[in-house]
Amino acid sequence: MPLNNALQLARNKGLDLIEISATATPPVCRIVDYGKFLYEESKRNKESRQTTAKVKELQISASIDPHDLGVKRDHAIQFLSEDMKVRVKMRFRGRQKAHKEIGLNVMNRFVKELASYGQADAPPKMLGDRDLNVFITPLPKNKRAKAPQDSSKQSPPNKTDNGHEDEDGGQTSA
Repeated sequence: MPLNNALQLARNKGLDLIEISATATPPVCRIVDYGKFLYEESKRNKESRQTTAKVKELQISASIDPHDLGVKRDHAIQFLSEDMKVRVKMRFRGRQKAHKEIGLNVMNRFVKELASYGQADAPPKMLGDRDLNVFITPLPKNKRAKAPQDSSKQSPPNKTDNGHEDEDGGQTSA
């Protein structure tokens, strides 16, 4: 349709002629209310921007048991595998404040164990005189280690009639 005809048609309807794609051959235009068009476009842009990263927080202490640290590490790996940021917080209590280097060593070891799943935004730093914090951001999926599978999803071993496992892995010989 020629430009003059399109402009005349838009004026007759009381609307505006808006060029959608100038690089196309022929150029693509629409007849719409310009204010409404801008509102809808800003709404679409706002929706696409709302990809706020979820942040999960783990709290550990300077005197944490190695097994408990492993459990916290597994939770952090699960969160990082789900593309969530992880905030690791360590609070020093009582005499722990005098030996912050122990807590810093625990925190650095924790961050190193998570290195294949995420990286620290900055080295662990003190907030006030009691809290040591670090944020860990997940690595891109193609650079991240594969998430470990839950052991609860594995099938239980085969049982015989009497409720005991067979020695040969559940297979009976006839």
